[in-house]
Amino acid sequence: MDPVSTNLDNGAMDPEDGSEAVADLGTRLGELQMGGGGDMLIDDYDVVDEKPDVAIITPDDSPEEQEPEIRADDYDAMKLRVLPKDADLETDSEAVHTWAIDGWRHLEKKTRGPKFECGGHPWRVLLFPFGNNVDFASFYLEQGYEDGDEKAPEGWYACVQFSLVLWNKNDPSIYVMHTANHRFNAEESDWGFTRFAEVRRLFAPQWDDKGRPMIENDAVNVTAYLRVYKDPTGVLWHNFLNYNSKKETGMVGLKNQGATCYLNSLLQSLYFTNAFRKAVYQIPTEAESDRKTANSAWALQRLFYMLQSYEEAVSTQELTASFGWETKHIFEQQDVQELSRILMERMEERMKGTDAENALANLFVGKMKTYISCINVDYESSRIEDFWDIQLNVSGNKNLDESFKDYVQVETMDGENKYFAEGYGLQDAKKGVIFESFPQVLHLQLKRFEYDINRDAMMKVNDRYEFPEIFDASPYLSTNADKSELYVYQLHGVLVHSGDFNAGHYYAFLKPTANGHFYKFDDDRVTRATLKEALEENFGGDYAKLNGNVGVRNPYTRTLSTKRSMSAYMLVYIRQSRVQSILHEVSAVDTPPHLAKQLSEEREAAEIRRKEREEQHLYLSIGVVTEDNFKAHQGFDLADWDADEATDSTPKVHRVLRTSTVAEFAKALAESQRLPPEQVRLWVMVNRQNKTIRPDQPLSEPEMTMDEAYSKYGGRDKSFRLFLERASQIEGGKPMWTDIQPPNTTTNNQPMLIFLKYFDAEAQALKGAGHIYVKKQCKVAEMVPMILQLMGWSPGSSALSNGLTNGTPTPPTLALYEEIKHSMIEPMKPKSTLHQAEIQDGDIVCFQKVWSEKEASGIAQAGGYTDAKEFYDYLLNRKTVSFSPKFPSESESEIFKIDLSRKMSYEQFSAKVGEYLQVDPTHLRFSTVNSTTGKVKNPVRRNANQNLYQILSPQFGTYSNNNQRDDALYYEILDMSLSEMDTKKGLKINWVTEGMSKEESFEVLVPKLGTVRDLHQALQQKAKLDDETMQNVRIYEVRGSKVYKELFPEDPVAMLSEFAGLYAERVPEEEQDADRRDFVDCFHFEKEPNKPYGIPFKLVVKPGEAFKDTKSRLSKRIGIKGKQFDKIKFAIIERSIYSKPTYLNDDDKLSTVIGSPDDQLGLDHVNRSKGTGGKGDSIFIR
Repeated sequence: MDPVSTNLDNGAMDPEDGSEAVADLGTRLGELQMGGGGDMLIDDYDVVDEKPDVAIITPDDSPEEQEPEIRADDYDAMKLRVLPKDADLETDSEAVHTWAIDGWRHLEKKTRGPKFECGGHPWRVLLFPFGNNVDFASFYLEQGYEDGDEKAPEGWYACVQFSLVLWNKNDPSIYVMHTANHRFNAEESDWGFTRFAEVRRLFAPQWDDKGRPMIENDAVNVTAYLRVYKDPTGVLWHNFLNYNSKKETGMVGLKNQGATCYLNSLLQSLYFTNAFRKAVYQIPTEAESDRKTANSAWALQRLFYMLQSYEEAVSTQELTASFGWETKHIFEQQDVQELSRILMERMEERMKGTDAENALANLFVGKMKTYISCINVDYESSRIEDFWDIQLNVSGNKNLDESFKDYVQVETMDGENKYFAEGYGLQDAKKGVIFESFPQVLHLQLKRFEYDINRDAMMKVNDRYEFPEIFDASPYLSTNADKSELYVYQLHGVLVHSGDFNAGHYYAFLKPTANGHFYKFDDDRVTRATLKEALEENFGGDYAKLNGNVGVRNPYTRTLSTKRSMSAYMLVYIRQSRVQSILHEVSAVDTPPHLAKQLSEEREAAEIRRKEREEQHLYLSIGVVTEDNFKAHQGFDLADWDADEATDSTPKVHRVLRTSTVAEFAKALAESQRLPPEQVRLWVMVNRQNKTIRPDQPLSEPEMTMDEAYSKYGGRDKSFRLFLERASQIEGGKPMWTDIQPPNTTTNNQPMLIFLKYFDAEAQALKGAGHIYVKKQCKVAEMVPMILQLMGWSPGSSALSNGLTNGTPTPPTLALYEEIKHSMIEPMKPKSTLHQAEIQDGDIVCFQKVWSEKEASGIAQAGGYTDAKEFYDYLLNRKTVSFSPKFPSESESEIFKIDLSRKMSYEQFSAKVGEYLQVDPTHLRFSTVNSTTGKVKNPVRRNANQNLYQILSPQFGTYSNNNQRDDALYYEILDMSLSEMDTKKGLKINWVTEGMSKEESFEVLVPKLGTVRDLHQALQQKAKLDDETMQNVRIYEVRGSKVYKELFPEDPVAMLSEFAGLYAERVPEEEQDADRRDFVDCFHFEKEPNKPYGIPFKLVVKPGEAFKDTKSRLSKRIGIKGKQFDKIKFAIIERSIYSKPTYLNDDDKLSTVIGSPDDQLGLDHVNRSKGTGGKGDSIFIR
């Protein structure tokens, strides 16, 4: 097999040489098969090869030219055909190599051809003559590096366009070919075609009616055509497996939380505006409390520093949490311009009074003048305003210059539209906008999304719109502007949207340095980009070449289109004369020291946690309760093992090596208690059947490993808990463990470990007092002297009655209880033995002083418990309830928590809250809390038969009763008692101002037997309205966003439901003297009258008035003007469910077309208050 190899000169070919080549490879890759592993290569190409049936008719007098037949041995001609050149890529080298294959039937299952060179790298053809697990001959191109001396260099790769041509060596007109391109590297060393040609056909008597077979005399040739392309971006044909943005570009991306790609692209743009980053770093945040969640400036500083120093993509969760965003906001794409402005406002607020004050204005703020200048007289009205960005029209404009010309276009005011100039009357005038200055960093918002009046929906404008790399803004400055410094800008960033209005993706092309390259920031991936990718490919418009295809499939909408779905929606330009200062490198000096310190500590802690997770199998988690924990604990058992917050009573969880011994662990614990190791002992704690956790037996084998101890004594729930006992008796320097008896001691009278709790009725506290050892056969009464001695209440003698002896107070009388389990506290009989009382190791005995009737009465009157058993019941039913003001002020001290009993009645817990707030409890009203929104749910009604548990956790009811918090209530301090309130009726009324565009809600109380006049007075008091305003206030009831009826002062309020929709407004001046019969009810709807929304209103009808003039009054009435008002259609609609709208023209007269008092005027326009097309509510940053 003698190879015939032809190597072409390195370098790019003349573009004209490939003029006949097919431009788009994508349509020719349908039969591509993948690498030596034998799996089929399936790529998701954008170009869809779907052609309609077309009849091609060629006139007789102009016969269709036949393409000349190419022979496989004409390498130059064949190369032009099979390797069409990509004009966007630069060729590094080319090669043509032919392998003459002989003895096909005797080849090995996997055969490699001879090596040849292209681009300085070895290559060869890999052949499976009888198929790679298929009935087809399989051919692949393979890089020729071998293991050993010829091993591929570290990080080697090559971007290769190649074609393999199999041809009959005796008749080169017989051939079959396949073409592909691939990024070869050490991991993907071969690529090609598993189903190159069917083996049966290769040996058939003739190939495609050519008269002879493809493989003749067991021989055939295969020619490999290679073109190695240069890869300026480093990601040509990259599959991005194991791609490292930091390693490849020195920069990292931002993680997408769900639909936050728009936020990521904006944040990267601001981050790489280095002067902005420095300004944010100057905001003082080192003294902030709860910085992670409450302060967006602190969170933005952290995010920027992470982008600066981290090796992997950074999460924006901390930042969005500081904005106050919830999950629903994360999955809503918001308006980038609005987000940018709000973010700037928040940062400006934080910069006031600091070194960074005015830093953002100096960067981003320019000035524009809005003017009206008279033509025939010397008069001009103008105002100069600041702007942070400029919104430019895309529709109707071809490029940036045309958009600016459109922006500053002068409108002539003449004819009926003359301008009234003060002192000159009506004058012809010119109206327009001109710029006085542009900022150092110019943000241009391209209006890619516009309202389509024909479709009645927002649509994306995909028209071609060009923008330059260098832009001169001086032609759009006023003649008086300071032009001493050139207003020439260079492109810094292109923010791109791919998709349509309802679905899509955002990413950015940014140029981090003044003279560097553009990079593409696509969420967590950063790649280098070419200038064409950053500019031309984001102009929008039609695709250049579709090769007869229907269109290109949008990956986000899955629809075909001939127009590009990716286009720029925001441009960032930096003034050339300031670019060095704006993009000056951010150094360690510019970074707040406390920021670097804290993030460094967090990374160290994260690394420790990561290491702990990796080594978790080597360790045990062991909870240890000490005597100190027990004494600090107020509750059941020895300690609270499931506490939400760590306190002095919370047992500490230790991470212990499984191979360490009991003695070693005990020694470590002793050192933490500052005790000698021999003075501590560990007891195994067990889960009893009554669901208590008590010490059971000491760990008596010090050399046992902790893993063995866990296997032997660990709980079924995989927990391992221990009690650390300190020796109470030391003799000769050695601890004396009371339960360890001399040999031959009877076992039925062993000392037992008993824990003691003291219920202090005066302090209303129940805490651990310590532990004692008592023998089984001792009587309960014999424990009293031990308790008295432990508490320091007695010189050592037992005393079971109160009184005085020789002037010395006698010890108090004690009552003893056994804490069997949470819900079972039983008094102990003094004469019973501990054995008879079934006491064992680890049991808990509670004691209390016995009070006289007078003492007990005083404690009870103070709201306390005098009996330990009652107090245990309180603990069992204890509920910590959070109380928040229903109408909060700025003081956070109004939010508080109180421990209450679930068994408390309404009167009892309101008394506790009143005591805390120092207000009369009869003036308190409570409301439940919605667990989903955190807002007020329902008022709590007083009911003598209902306790706190039933109020917080309704047992029987609908879903609406269940989705409420069981640990929180809102409270409201009333001006009157609840009894008096029972005579009142609660109503909600909306006060409408500013042309129906603004409303404020008030909850008012009026007498149940009162009139609407009382409602007027209550509104005046709540809304703080003056008497003059109240003389012309109109109140009307609304149902289903339509006026139901107007309410007059003498109407009774009893007819109003407490859920009635009530609206109040100041009657417009033109309507104050109108007759009630001259009004028409108006409402808003979208397309169909049965879809009303918004605030309805009344309008006075003027006899004979053309509707054109009525519309002028309507515009003023509802506060909508200009283009937005022009989109509204008006119709007369009867007050019935199925009525059809009759739309009005400007020449119609409302007084004529209204034929019935039931006729209403409908305003048909888009409901912009609802979410549309995945767009959320108005964005906010708290």
